[in-house]
Amino acid sequence: MVLTAIATSIVIGLSAQGLAPAASTPTQKVVASAAASSAPASSPANTPASGAPVFGDQGDDVVRLQQAMVVRGFTLKGGVDGVFSPRTQSTLRNMQKAVGLRVTGIVDEPTARFLGLLVVARLTPDTLPKVGDSGDAVWSVQQALINNGVTVKGGADASFGVATVVALGTYQGRKGLPVTKTLDWATAFSLGLVDVAPPVVVAAPVAKPSTAVAKPAAPVATPVAAPVAVPAAAPVAAPAVAATPTQLDVNALPKRGERSEAVRLVQQTLINNGVEVKGGADGVFGVATSIALGNFQSSRGLNASQALDFPTAQALALIPSLESLGIPQIAVFPVQGRCSFTNTWHESRGSRLHEGVDIIAPKGNLIYAVVDGTITKRYDMASLSGNGLRLTMADGTYFFYAHLDTIAPNIVPGAVVKAGQILGTNGATGNTTTPHLHFEVHPRGGAAIDPTPVVAAVNACHITEPRPQP
Repeated sequence: MVLTAIATSIVIGLSAQGLAPAASTPTQKVVASAAASSAPASSPANTPASGAPVFGDQGDDVVRLQQAMVVRGFTLKGGVDGVFSPRTQSTLRNMQKAVGLRVTGIVDEPTARFLGLLVVARLTPDTLPKVGDSGDAVWSVQQALINNGVTVKGGADASFGVATVVALGTYQGRKGLPVTKTLDWATAFSLGLVDVAPPVVVAAPVAKPSTAVAKPAAPVATPVAAPVAVPAAAPVAAPAVAATPTQLDVNALPKRGERSEAVRLVQQTLINNGVEVKGGADGVFGVATSIALGNFQSSRGLNASQALDFPTAQALALIPSLESLGIPQIAVFPVQGRCSFTNTWHESRGSRLHEGVDIIAPKGNLIYAVVDGTITKRYDMASLSGNGLRLTMADGTYFFYAHLDTIAPNIVPGAVVKAGQILGTNGATGNTTTPHLHFEVHPRGGAAIDPTPVVAAVNACHITEPRPQP
């Protein structure tokens, strides 16, 4: 289902952030260029932000640009293909016009900031913002939270209010940090906002009472006094140390460029599994960590993406299994690659909340049954879902597919299907113009749950060959 964007509310949000076309922006760097120097406080309208993709480029930076526009509700004809083509530039212009940015067709700094393509600025432990503050430092905190998968209600508006307090508490709870709901030093380091870890407070050593008995110089005839009991030493309080997570949040796995205790945990786990991480467990997700992940993935027969994806995190035992969480598991990824998806669970869709995951893929890509089951419902060109299906397991758990271009002729209510069987083709029917599959998971026939971990566990967006049919 296409994410709807209400231009008026976005413009209001931009105004709160100081993102009018002529406004200056904080000194930042674009994600694509880790080595680029910081951009100036304001950039000419016809100048791309440092390191941003430009017309004609291809690759991951363009994919991030396209995905950022799609998840903000802007239609990209042909889907996310990693090519900065005239289609991508047209969508970029439409987005800039809708949200009140200067229409340049270029990823200039205000546009990159709106799309979340900027890396947050570095802070220092003695200048961390607090409740009531506003400005660039607060914006950096909010964007860092968003980059780590935590929703900040109202977005990064550069104002440290209730929304930021709640978001900080959520992040601290996920990472096993003390839930202070303030930007303390440990939280700032975990978010990658400061480069230096907070000092570890160690209790002063306590001398044990001596229990040694002086040996007499020579035997004496007089009786020896009865020994006096030595009182046991009082227990010493354990030194206060920063909490270190032992597992990761399935919806906030560390990413390239992140600095946190979660990254340190990943690195140490790789080392414990016999994989070299050049530089050791330094808490910085850089080239060394990417290479180490790729080596581990290759050794386990996983997709060597060099990223900490869900299957890799499971293989490293960094996240609990879906089974242990009581979450349904699927045997087959529902869409033929090349494709992409992000977690948009419970994002606003006008008066509704998004209850699925949108898997972006070209029109005509094959759609598969994710489990053995029975087709219990079929939708033919419904106003909202377009062509859709409901696939139900024996325990009542069902999976809802929407926006298919075509449904296979034999896929009708009552049809029994096998995991991996072709159900139809990807499309943009119903309330959308972007080819994608809207996919929902309803355990035992009840309310929908976040399906992102379910599909991420079997992610096959890199597999473009059609599956052999069961």
